[in-house]
Amino acid sequence: MIERGETTPLFEAVGLGRRFANGTEALATIGMTVRQGSFVAVLGPSGCGKSTLLRILAGLDAATAGSLVWDSQAPRAGDIGFVFQEPTLLPWATVRDNVYLPLRLAGRTSAEAAGAVDDAIRLVGLDGCADFLPQQLSGGMKMRVSVARALVTTPRLLLMDEPFAALDEITRFRLNDDLLRIWAASGSTVLFVTHSVFEAVYLAERVIVMSPRPGRVVADIPVSLPFPRPPGLRTETAYGAICRTVSERLAEAHA
Repeated sequence: MIERGETTPLFEAVGLGRRFANGTEALATIGMTVRQGSFVAVLGPSGCGKSTLLRILAGLDAATAGSLVWDSQAPRAGDIGFVFQEPTLLPWATVRDNVYLPLRLAGRTSAEAAGAVDDAIRLVGLDGCADFLPQQLSGGMKMRVSVARALVTTPRLLLMDEPFAALDEITRFRLNDDLLRIWAASGSTVLFVTHSVFEAVYLAERVIVMSPRPGRVVADIPVSLPFPRPPGLRTETAYGAICRTVSERLAEAHA
């Protein structure tokens, strides 16, 4: 696991831009450096290109301007995990088979992948649920399966696109804590997109604020709060002060 405080960059976006064929400019001159093992939250108004940025990082889309520089080599298969807004589970497959899917697509047999699949299921707290079908799971449990599926390849970079937005607040708070535990255990770098200032500050070491379309980075705010997050942090003055700072920068971006 990478130690906190590690300064080696995992990737750097230099003047990154994306213009679609219809002329819509989604991103313009995005510049950011994300270090290995860090947890970075990305905030911005709807339509500012947050999801487009993640898709470019995942190799699902291509930038039309600028460059994306990786630390030593371009990511290989399995180096990047992606958790989408919806769990997108195969409804006919068990939890185990849904988590196994990336390794099956990579050509690994179920016997070869069994240890990694069981470890991923255990990491997200779904012990005893491996043979359940998605219809037997709650919304929070389905999202845990999605996270396990993204982690089963031991990715260097975990991209998360508003994964908890549709969940109730109690479940969301619980999954926030579980995600921080998983991050600490896995050593992956996390880039987490959210619309919630409070979630961003609770989870991340840094909060990047983006402008309305075309998306630009307008603020990069450090979160000087302890890890692991202590109980009651959301009611503490220091947490509230950082949330206020982030909210002000977000309001300035809208203006």
